[in-house]
Amino acid sequence: MSDVVVRSSRGTGGVLAATCISTLVVNANTSAVSILLPAISEDTGMSLDTLQWAVTGYSLVGAAVIITSGSLGDVFGRKRIFQLGLLLFVASCVMIALAGSGEMVIAGRLVQGASGATILACGLSLLSVATTGDANLRAVSLWGAAAAVGAAAGPLLGGVLVDVTGWQGLFWIDAGVAALCVLLTYVTVSESRDPHAPRSIDYAGTVLIAMTLMPLILGVSKSGDWGWFSTETIVCFGIAIVAGFGFVAVERRVAAPLLDLGLLRNRILVGATIAILIGAGTINALMYLLSLYFQDPASLGFSPLEAGLATLPATAGLVLVAPMVPRLAKKFGGRQVIGVGFVMTTAGFVAIGLADASWVYATFLLPLVAIAMGMGLSNGPSSSAATAAVPAEQVGEASGVSNMARYVGAAVATALAATVYGSVTANQRADGASDSEALASGLAAASWVMVVFSALGILLALVAIRRFRAAQGTVQDAAASAAAHLHTLPTTAASAPAPPRDRSRVDPPGGASP
Repeated sequence: MSDVVVRSSRGTGGVLAATCISTLVVNANTSAVSILLPAISEDTGMSLDTLQWAVTGYSLVGAAVIITSGSLGDVFGRKRIFQLGLLLFVASCVMIALAGSGEMVIAGRLVQGASGATILACGLSLLSVATTGDANLRAVSLWGAAAAVGAAAGPLLGGVLVDVTGWQGLFWIDAGVAALCVLLTYVTVSESRDPHAPRSIDYAGTVLIAMTLMPLILGVSKSGDWGWFSTETIVCFGIAIVAGFGFVAVERRVAAPLLDLGLLRNRILVGATIAILIGAGTINALMYLLSLYFQDPASLGFSPLEAGLATLPATAGLVLVAPMVPRLAKKFGGRQVIGVGFVMTTAGFVAIGLADASWVYATFLLPLVAIAMGMGLSNGPSSSAATAAVPAEQVGEASGVSNMARYVGAAVATALAATVYGSVTANQRADGASDSEALASGLAAASWVMVVFSALGILLALVAIRRFRAAQGTVQDAAASAAAHLHTLPTTAASAPAPPRDRSRVDPPGGASP
């Protein structure tokens, strides 16, 4: 598929700088927000239970928008839509920084979810069409590294800024950097679009995705107050089910569907996508819970900076182990590495599920490292499998599906973990437990929910994710693995020619030949 590019004498340095800086800022902002929530709660008077929508709402909107924004870029111009995403990001940062209420913070984060997904989707597309060959591999690798560094640095940066500037400082700085990226993009980046892309955009699918996720997460979040079998909760789940069926019906009929339902017949892709959803969901839920638990005066009583430092082993460990994963997958097999990763993650959550009020930070350290290393081991091969399991012309679609799954997993798992944490803590207090005991019980209960999800990942590795082409273990593959908990980047496995077919067996329906 060829692209129309408005050529000029501009080099590739500008597009590389604009896209890498913007993805670093977006991911740093996203990972820092959980650290800021206690300070935002204190300033606005909104409870932490409600403020969790600043985290889950971001992911919810991102899930609905990430594929649509890429389609808009293909049709109307990637530079134009990328700049629109940056401008929305600036506006959302200013809106949050000036917020006088928790409601305005949440509204700003919803806008930020749309802008962040747009920046990531169109930024990577701009980078892909601006470079070719080895230069493209280097550029995409740098983009992935920038995403990983941003996610790792976010909690620490947020903790520093809360003490120095107040929680608003992060958003003012991010607004300024994003505004500079708008100017840099205008001056240095060439416009491009896909002349063969269908002119119709699946707006209905985007709305129905949101209508499916919003009531689902609302029902999960409020179930502790309403009751799981209350009329309100059942209505929310009913709306989500109806909207989900409506989404499937729409996708079967539109010319350019948000999701090609035919991809769901590919067992490897589906298994890998669910594994990605589980990985993204559990790591986001973990960071959310620990950010609150570490800062609560009744537990560890950390400052925001101390909490940022305390969560650093999780993000740093994930990023450090990820570059080694492609070679491990090539040597031992992707399914085996995914399975071992989920075993480590499950063990880590089991350990945190045993938490009690006497635990000090050092007690959390080993489980945190185990979860981080497990995530690093499972994320990379899962992303590689998602793009390696489909023909070359469907790699972009498979990547889009897995990226949507990340947002869905983050939204649903965080909402569920927050609900369990809050409900168990409140029940324990009502039964006479001390604040520290109640908080530890809430954290332990939420961790056991994550144990169930992680154990499902082990089952997926054994049953659903069969053999797939292994990546070659290049620098590109290492960068893709490091960024895999944030975004799916095609690896060398996706572009490798299919090996000779073994005609002595029959492939599973939709499955790729190993």
